[in-house]
Amino acid sequence: MRILIVEDETSIADGLKFNFEQEGYEARVVTDGPTALELLNDGEFSFDLVVLDLMLPGMSGYEICKEIRGFNENIPVMVLSARSSSEDKAHAFDCGADQYVTKPFDLHEVLSRVRNLFKWRSPDSGASSAMRQSAVFEFDHVIVDCRKFQVIVDSVEHTLTTMEMQLLRYFIENQGMVLSRSRIMEDVWSQSPDITTRTIDNFVMRLRRIIEPDSSKPKYIHSVRGTGYKFINE
Repeated sequence: MRILIVEDETSIADGLKFNFEQEGYEARVVTDGPTALELLNDGEFSFDLVVLDLMLPGMSGYEICKEIRGFNENIPVMVLSARSSSEDKAHAFDCGADQYVTKPFDLHEVLSRVRNLFKWRSPDSGASSAMRQSAVFEFDHVIVDCRKFQVIVDSVEHTLTTMEMQLLRYFIENQGMVLSRSRIMEDVWSQSPDITTRTIDNFVMRLRRIIEPDSSKPKYIHSVRGTGYKFINE
């Protein structure tokens, strides 16, 4: 697995690179957004994860994340930032981030989150054997393939980001249950529930646009007033 580290603080970048390589990953460091985007767009290089700082010279991490999502929905993006407010986290997730870890960070937590993201991206790994047992779900006109991160609706293929797929799978596997926003944030994002509800609502809105026959009148992902959501397949 190859990791692209986008970080302009040398001590942090070098420390991450060293520890990722100790874990058996390949790691490369760049210090600005344009260089990162050039590498990610270059067919000569292939990365499996982007570790991204938000406060970078010239181009913010938010902008970089949006640009990445414009041409690559698949690659996981993990933000490492000194910004710790719920608004900053919500904005990062809205831009397409999959994980958010605040600085100063615990190295064991970072490595654990990296392993979790790779587990989702690697359906052949032993760690994801349980996922493979029920990796494809079908209901009405929708086929959800967790292995390929694809949703097929009326023969039209849609590629989901890591977190979009995790959220959709979470809804399907908890069919009929009322799921609070705080529980979703903890179970799917592994984040404390202090992040604004807008984050989850925006992800749900994107999923509805893909799977619902009419996103303004949801058939599958129902809102539960004052609480959260419930997935129904009848």
